[in-house]
Amino acid sequence: MQRRTKIVATLGPSTDDPKMLDKIIDAGVDVVRVNFSHGTPQEHEERIERVRNRARAHGRQVGVLVDLQGPKIRIDCFENGQVELEEGATFILDTAHDPKKGNSERVGITYKALPEDVDRGDTLLLDDGRITLWVNEVKGSEIICRVIAGGTLYDRKGINKQGGGLSAPALTQKDREDIRLAAQVQADYLAVSFVRHAEDVNEARELLRTAGGHGGIVAKIERAESLNVIEEIIEAADVIMVARGDLGVEIGDAGLPPVQKRLISQSRDMNKVVITATQMMESMIESHIPTRAEVFDVANAVLDGTDAVMLSAETATGKYPDLAIEAMDRICREAEKQRQVTRSHHRIDTNFEHIDEAIAMASMYTANHLGVKAIAALTESGSTTRWMSRISSGIPIYALTRHVQTRRKVTLYRGVYPVSFDVTSQNHVEVNQDVIDELLRRGAVRDGDLVIITKGDLMGVHGGTNAMKIVRVGSLGGGEED
Repeated sequence: MQRRTKIVATLGPSTDDPKMLDKIIDAGVDVVRVNFSHGTPQEHEERIERVRNRARAHGRQVGVLVDLQGPKIRIDCFENGQVELEEGATFILDTAHDPKKGNSERVGITYKALPEDVDRGDTLLLDDGRITLWVNEVKGSEIICRVIAGGTLYDRKGINKQGGGLSAPALTQKDREDIRLAAQVQADYLAVSFVRHAEDVNEARELLRTAGGHGGIVAKIERAESLNVIEEIIEAADVIMVARGDLGVEIGDAGLPPVQKRLISQSRDMNKVVITATQMMESMIESHIPTRAEVFDVANAVLDGTDAVMLSAETATGKYPDLAIEAMDRICREAEKQRQVTRSHHRIDTNFEHIDEAIAMASMYTANHLGVKAIAALTESGSTTRWMSRISSGIPIYALTRHVQTRRKVTLYRGVYPVSFDVTSQNHVEVNQDVIDELLRRGAVRDGDLVIITKGDLMGVHGGTNAMKIVRVGSLGGGEED
């Protein structure tokens, strides 16, 4: 059984060894994430080139997702690298303080507009919520706080405002420069951090296209206020990432599960792709096996319909990158055996806007009710397979395309597998036979199986899918059935 849920793994020092890179490709990684928050442009380019070379050597298509840093709202540094904050003590965040001379009474902050974004009574959360500060007074450059939950605070830890409301723009100057690099390395996806509204997505897309990039835009949902305009954000983006780290800090950990389920459901209903991310197998940074809670977390995301699950530090800096992917692969496969994952009531009562969309929906309905073994979609842009992948099914969907960018794009689509295939021949009978031969070569079908082929009258034309054929393998030389 092929795994339908895709695995995104973050590259880092732990995957730089070519032998480990081979292992994670063999383990089944579908898309690699390159985190632009760390490393130099040269390191990013080298990692991307290395993974594409190794993927080619393995006969695999592996997508590349470039993740922009976004506005990092952090404290500055302490004289001794850390301080102990006692509950009830006064602690001041000061934009004018020396960035290297923080102490147990005050520390500088990188985001100079923070005093304008907070008021008395607000709660600030430091270091992913491990330190809680209550704002007592804002005076000039100083945010005077009382420590509600103390502990050890280290240099450069992040700051969140409970409930959201920070005005920092999603795209920084660094991000704008990094977008040009993303275009240069032909990234398949560009992830925008701390998206507040659809305009952030649209701006990133425009910058990427201007720089010559063609990748899809991933909107990372990390801010509480983004949930108020989530439909507009989903509509503007190609992919939604449920980034549970900062989002969980801002809305509270108990609020995350229903929000995750809603975002997955909304994204699928709106024909968009969705990634579930952050701390999915955190214990495997140090351990060779996941905790039972992590197993349930990954499985539940699969059962909810996520397209992809993501690993961060588990593969970037962890001890067992390949084992983390293998464990995630194992969990996904088992969850995908459940009936609720292979049956769909998606869009039963809605109208379709495009002919190729209608063909995609008709193909999936037919496949799920006729015992079809495989679906072969001849595609230019991958849109037909994206629509197909919104329908819950256990039937593999093969995206047959001559375009390497499309093959990389579909690596993120649930249940879709890229195949290099030239669809420009105008002889439909020959094309049908070639498709069946390709599926036979891959072991996807055997004599007597039913296969659905979707294509256009004018093959090789973007958006031209207008036909569905049901083919029985082995009859009439690949023979067609009406």
